[in-house]
Amino acid sequence: MDSPRMPLTTASAVTLTYAIGYPIGALAVAAMTPMAVLVLRFGLAAIILASWATLARAAWPRGAQFGHVVVAGLLIQAVQFCCLYEALLLGAPAVLCAVVVAMNPVTTAILAATFLREPLGSRRVAALVLGVVAVLAACAKRVMSTHGIDPVIALLVVALLGLSAGGVYQQRYCAGVDFRAMSAVQNAVALLPATALALLTPFAVHDAAKATVAISGMVLLNATLAVSIYLRAINLHGAAAVAMLFAVIPAAAAVLSWLILGQRPDIGVAIGLLAGGVACWLNSGTSRGRRAAPAVAAPELVTCSAPAYPGGQN
Repeated sequence: MDSPRMPLTTASAVTLTYAIGYPIGALAVAAMTPMAVLVLRFGLAAIILASWATLARAAWPRGAQFGHVVVAGLLIQAVQFCCLYEALLLGAPAVLCAVVVAMNPVTTAILAATFLREPLGSRRVAALVLGVVAVLAACAKRVMSTHGIDPVIALLVVALLGLSAGGVYQQRYCAGVDFRAMSAVQNAVALLPATALALLTPFAVHDAAKATVAISGMVLLNATLAVSIYLRAINLHGAAAVAMLFAVIPAAAAVLSWLILGQRPDIGVAIGLLAGGVACWLNSGTSRGRRAAPAVAAPELVTCSAPAYPGGQN
């Protein structure tokens, strides 16, 4: 049977809560050193989500499944956010981070083709080319002004790979795990490398009031709500369908960054937004009409997006 389409409410929630994380993250890193921010982010989110899972009497992953949740958490949480926040500290604009990480659908398609036996096809090849163009256009100003390898770009690429690999790995090995328990475990696991890095790097609080507001918003809106919705959506709709939302997340992040931080995207980033959106649209077209294993879907109001990858629900 065809896999259930993603409700508009779910798609909107993932888009807005993920997009606001970029300007809030930039505010937090400006007020406090990034690894200290992540220690608070991961620690507080783990406590909130573990309490939620316990109150809901959710089943916790065990045995080999627990190990798979840990691996996915290290990729999605630790690798992505440690690299992303270091890039913000080094001066990366929030919208640039959003554009690079938004290439998640393209890298997800490549990884899924490799590990889930999904054919790429001509549309996905075209999406890959446009995705590369989008990243190069968005990063053009930094690349031209930097001699040698720009650490910001390197960090953002690693963050992107962590997110994509984690999404595909979770789809393959973690289907059926309660999203609250999974999010709690993954935040707790990510806390370990973040704490180690925090102990090895200088600590400073530049603006305690701003740090408090930014970290509170980050934990409640992004670390707890956004990631939980993201993980649950992958389980219900597959990594491909969720990854398509990254076509609009950068645009939402650009508007929010302009309103919150006053950061206007330059022409390269604007071209990257357009090319990235087209790349994600091309990639989404290849998912339509595919078959998937049955999944238990949440009640739907208005539907959108595309079906999940086959094999997404194990």
